Amino acid sequence: MTASYHDRVNVLQGTTASSPFDRADWFALLAASGIAPLVVSAGAGDGAAALALTATNGRIEPLRNWYSFTWRPHGESPAALAEIARSLKSRSHRVTLWPVPDEDGSATRLEQAFRKAGWSVAREACDHNHVLPVGGRSFAEYWQGRPGQMRTTFKRKAKKVAVELFTRFDPGAWAEYEAIYGESWKPEEGNPGLLRRFAEQEGAAGRIRLGIARAEGRAVAAQFWTVEHGTAHIHKLAHREDAKPLSAGTTLSAALFEHVIDIDKVELVDFGTGDDPYKRDWMELDRPRFRIDCLDPRQPRAWPALARRTLGRVA
Repeated sequence: MTASYHDRVNVLQGTTASSPFDRADWFALLAASGIAPLVVSAGAGDGAAALALTATNGRIEPLRNWYSFTWRPHGESPAALAEIARSLKSRSHRVTLWPVPDEDGSATRLEQAFRKAGWSVAREACDHNHVLPVGGRSFAEYWQGRPGQMRTTFKRKAKKVAVELFTRFDPGAWAEYEAIYGESWKPEEGNPGLLRRFAEQEGAAGRIRLGIARAEGRAVAAQFWTVEHGTAHIHKLAHREDAKPLSAGTTLSAALFEHVIDIDKVELVDFGTGDDPYKRDWMELDRPRFRIDCLDPRQPRAWPALARRTLGRVA
């Protein structure tokens, strides 16, 4: 078995995707944004695996950006992953992979593959992923389990806000989202053009769930979700700072939760990465995301980082 290298992401077409960030079309968007792909594959059929990577910052890293909730290998073959790990020594002294889940065994498989290939591997939790396993509940049943203060706020404020939900990309609604984001507490959008192209792509496939909340006809809050394979992914939320007293975000979130639970019948709602306190009001499970840092002890360039790692463990 020999690993092969590709500078195009089309080699990932047809591979299994369990989230938006596993699909070849997502990686194509990243490539179009200027991130140079380095896709490494090995094996064939059920014994195949591939990693979507890029060479940057003096090492090999995942092909991802700040919008990505997660990153994982394509394929589960231990032999193929170990061959990829062995081959990567010819490309760099260091491979750092994140944010990798382990509820599906991805982090464990990668850690084992790189160790088997002779890398010095450090694995640590690097982020949080708050999710809601629906467990067959209706929205009404789920809502009864939310904090009393949140339900009271919704009851007092919901009548002041009108909600509109879109299941296809709507240019006017997206313009409202961008305007709201620009007047929100959020930092400047990382790559608004890429995000719009992603939203257009998801809209064409019927996966988008875009919500706009209005007060007296003015758009004051917006949320961008997608739904696929029984999971609702919450990508972006924002509200105008001057409309904060309306709690429009709570009203809009409730409407979207109701839609994905009662109409889309999702099994899981995924709030992405981050440990913001408000996520705990809506979610019920906190899953870790891992960083897997691999150094090749045979390459002198890895020695300073290896020394720092050893000193850190001693300390």
